[in-house]
Parts: sequence; structure tokens; C-alpha cells
Amino acid sequence: MNFPVHYADILTRMQQVDPVRYSKSRNFIDGAVTYLSPYLSRGVISTRDILQHVLSAGHKPYQIEKFIQELAWRDYWQQVWVHRKQAIDQDLRRLQPKAEREGIPSAIETHSTGIEAIDKGIEGLYATGYLHNHIRMYVASLACNTGRCHWKIPAQWMYYHLLDADWASNALSWQWVCGANSQKLYYANQENINKYCHTHQRHSFLDVEYDAFENMELPEALQACSRPEFSTPLPSTPPPVMQPSLPVLIYNFYNLDPLWRSGEEANRILLLEPSVFSRYPVSGRSIRFCIDLAVTNIPGIQVWVAEFAELKALVSGGIIYKEHPLNQYTGKEDPRSWMTRVTGDFPSFFAFWKKCQKEIN
Repeated sequence: MNFPVHYADILTRMQQVDPVRYSKSRNFIDGAVTYLSPYLSRGVISTRDILQHVLSAGHKPYQIEKFIQELAWRDYWQQVWVHRKQAIDQDLRRLQPKAEREGIPSAIETHSTGIEAIDKGIEGLYATGYLHNHIRMYVASLACNTGRCHWKIPAQWMYYHLLDADWASNALSWQWVCGANSQKLYYANQENINKYCHTHQRHSFLDVEYDAFENMELPEALQACSRPEFSTPLPSTPPPVMQPSLPVLIYNFYNLDPLWRSGEEANRILLLEPSVFSRYPVSGRSIRFCIDLAVTNIPGIQVWVAEFAELKALVSGGIIYKEHPLNQYTGKEDPRSWMTRVTGDFPSFFAFWKKCQKEIN
């Protein structure tokens, strides 16, 4: 899967979205998914942009409710991050059931689990930075529920390699699968995998009925476990050249919106803080994608690998940035573009969705 970086190409991709087909086929490996998640995660476009586009195309909310609901899930995970902050880095609602080991099954890392669709999906992740959402769930189920590993390290592994790296969506989805942020464990069996991935595999260790998972022995293929270390390869960059009379607009890994204050004169800085990537490492591919999106679409932007304190020491004017849970900035904070006006700490997605639905309708 190719992910262009030019804004015009990204808008073309958004215009090609078919929310009706998406709703019917998104769970299938060849379904009508949007391939917009890397641009949402990097803040190039927003959930609001996509919603407004599909509604302006003439689709009624009730006709494409599943599509809109998936956009709402993304905002919901972000709202949880905003309000729970670093609490999402640990088991959020309860201790993860079956978390007997720390690490990741080595067979997942080496795409040698023996489950054809999963191994092929992981190979694709390494090659492109993309993984279909259903395969993500299968991998999480395999690592945590069948392989009995705590979710944190496998989730870090997936986040590291994904072009659409979004820590809230990633960490909280893993916790939903493994029962740390849900009431039950999600299991993927071979029949389900065959159905949605168009495979015909039989006699694997997942080729069992769902009720067999509860007491299943740890499969031999998943017994070996590793604890990989992740580091982010950041480029060496000189300090930016500032115009002292102009304010500084801070862009970062989660905000690359080319339309943000686009008509204003300003120093535009893509700030890549080593401390952030030390806590939440991403791959070289993700960093290159981030930088390419910035320099291609934001005129005059300068890339600087430094901490905010170093930037602040250079600035004589104002500092402006977009709200995000990872920001430890001071200055003027602009709001993010949420899909609806619904914000807050909700007890469940469906409590959040009910309010969103009311506003959209």
C-alpha cells in the first residue's frame, strides 16, 4: 500500500471514500477501507474533515452510521488520552487477565506463527507500515490472550512500525482486546480469520471452537518470548533561523495540518522532541513520513530535533501550538478539530457515541 505525501493526493484519497461500501466490507482484508489513518494520526486531516466531506457528498447519517461510528471511535480514544493522560500506558480498568508473561511471542516478531493470514499481515507491516485493522486485532489476541503476554510490549512493537502510529488508538485497542479496558477477552479463531482474510487454512492451533480458548494450553509456536528494545532514529538538524518579530507555530508528530493558520506570517517549526520519542518510540519510516508530510505541504517549515525548552530559549515572540496530550508547551493553545463538539471523560464509547449521534443527526 502506497501512502502519498502531497496534500492534493491526500484530498483525492479522501474524495474517493465510499462510506456505504466501507460499512459493508471493512472487516474483510480486501474491503473498502479508506487508507486515511496515517493522515489522521499525523493531523494532516481531521475526523471533522472526513465527516463533512461524506455528508456534503449527499450521504445521510443513518445510511453510513457504521462509517461515522468508526470516526467516533478515533475521537473517543483521543478523549480518553486527554482526560486519563499517562494512565493509558498501564492497565486502565482492571489488571489484564492471563497476563502471565512480559514480552512478545517471538513468532509474532518474526512472522512465523504458522497462521498464514497473520504472518502475511506482519510481513506487510514491516514492508509498508500498514496493517489492516482486523489483522491488528488478530495479532493482539494471539499475543495477549492465546500467548498470555501483557499487552504493553506487543503494543509498543506495533506502534513502532505503524505509519498511522497513534498511541491512544493503539494502546487502548490492545487493552480492549486483552480485557484490561473491556469486560471480556477477544479471541480470533481460524474460521473467523479464514472468512475475513479469504484463506482456507485448517488444523492450526487456532482451528478450535471459541469456548475452547478459555482452557487452551500455551501453543508451542508461541512459547518463545522476547523483549525487544525500540529506539527512534532522529536526524541531526541545525537550530532554526528565526524572524524575531514573528510568532512561532509548533508542529509535531501529531500536528502536521497544512491549513492551520496558513494565512499568517510566522516561524513554522516541526519540533521533534527526543524525550517524546524515548517514551513512545517509532520507526525510521514513521519519522521520514512525518518529515516528508511537513516539508511537502507546509511552506517555510524548519525541522528541529530538540526539546521545547531549547526552542523557547530562542524565541522572543509568542508561541502557538495545537492541543495534544503529549504537549508540554507553554504559550497559546489552539483547539483541535474534533468530529463533533462532544468532549469529556465518558464511561464507555457508547455513552460518547450517543451524544455524537445526537449532534450529527
